[in-house]
Amino acid sequence: MSVVCSLYVPYNDNMQLIDKLAILADAAKYDASCASSGTDQRDSKNGKGIGSSGGMGICHSYTPDGRCVSLLKILLTNFCIYECSYCVNRASSQVKRARFTVDEVVKLTIEFYKRNYIEGLFLSSGIIKNEDYTMEQISLIAKKLRTEHDFRGYIHLKTIPDASPELLAEAGKYADRLSINVEMPTAQSLQQFAPEKSPLGIKKSMARLKSGIAEAKAHKRQKKTISNQRIKSHIKFAPAGQSTQMIVGADQSNDRIILIQSNQLYNNFKMRRVYYSAFSPIPDASQALPLIAPPLMREHRLYQADWLLRFYGFEVDEITPLNSTSDGMLDLHIDPKLSWAINHREFFPINLNKASLEHILRIPGIGAMSARRIINMRRYSRIRLIDLQKMRVAIKKVKPFIETSDYHPQARLLEKDNLRGYFIPPEQQQLAF
Repeated sequence: MSVVCSLYVPYNDNMQLIDKLAILADAAKYDASCASSGTDQRDSKNGKGIGSSGGMGICHSYTPDGRCVSLLKILLTNFCIYECSYCVNRASSQVKRARFTVDEVVKLTIEFYKRNYIEGLFLSSGIIKNEDYTMEQISLIAKKLRTEHDFRGYIHLKTIPDASPELLAEAGKYADRLSINVEMPTAQSLQQFAPEKSPLGIKKSMARLKSGIAEAKAHKRQKKTISNQRIKSHIKFAPAGQSTQMIVGADQSNDRIILIQSNQLYNNFKMRRVYYSAFSPIPDASQALPLIAPPLMREHRLYQADWLLRFYGFEVDEITPLNSTSDGMLDLHIDPKLSWAINHREFFPINLNKASLEHILRIPGIGAMSARRIINMRRYSRIRLIDLQKMRVAIKKVKPFIETSDYHPQARLLEKDNLRGYFIPPEQQQLAF
């Protein structure tokens, strides 16, 4: 993915800057954690400032799996003193190198925003000189955008784990979201593939960000009343929270291990998102790394499983059970929710006119929004099959698992030995078994 191909670069007399942009936008494509949700709403409708954090740019870039990116997504530099085996920008890599100045990144962001190409900035970097120097440069870009240009668009900064707490705190003043990549599913894998990085250091930095975010939220809730006027605290720290990214398929970790790690990150550090990035083979790679990339469907299934953990009340042990017949991997041919339902048929069929929201959320093919609509609708009418069709629920997927006022599933369908095969298209049948 590159933002260069579809953008007019506003510097006709500086080809060097265009070359830098081509290199450093392409180098940033491996970082998937660039969503722009959850921050404070800001705009410049009152004639002050530049940009807004809530609107959409008219020009977008797309990752290979279809995710929409409307941020200027670049590295400050792809020079790096680290030797992470899985990284194309590692110190020994033979890739072409480039580096922006602080003012170049600021100017690019402002000029691209004025042309409505982007809605904000996602900035990461290789490690220059040392961790503190790099973090200082990254924070200075955000500070200049906010204080010198009154930029009100979205800013996501990739922070450096071993940078000083003071620099992390400075970054939080100006960024909407901060992130620190956990990189690998286990501490052992991180030590093997990225020996300069410390698992403990990463988690300490995550804890600092968590504390800063929690403190800012607490101050925001404290409102004083003066002459019946509400005044909010001015303390701000990464209002869109923190996120992280994990590489999938570079080591031998199965999906169960990955989901356990993600669940701990959500519980311990209040992550807004854990992003999963399928490992991409790189030139001159370590022999310890696989030669072939994992299927992108594995990444997709992990996102689906992650969603079940966060919004559907599932536990890791339910999604990837620990037993003698399981290899800890998610089924690539059917989604995790359907896989759970097939393996827990005693739970079904569920009567949509009587079941609780928690039970309805367990039905394959019914999402959180449809589940709540069902609960609301049955207050004044009985749920029928046609009501699900009007909600655009996947009828084939739900029929073996539900009862409505006008529909009862055939017992032989739910008891079918090859119920899994019922949901897999014929052209995939041979690959699935």
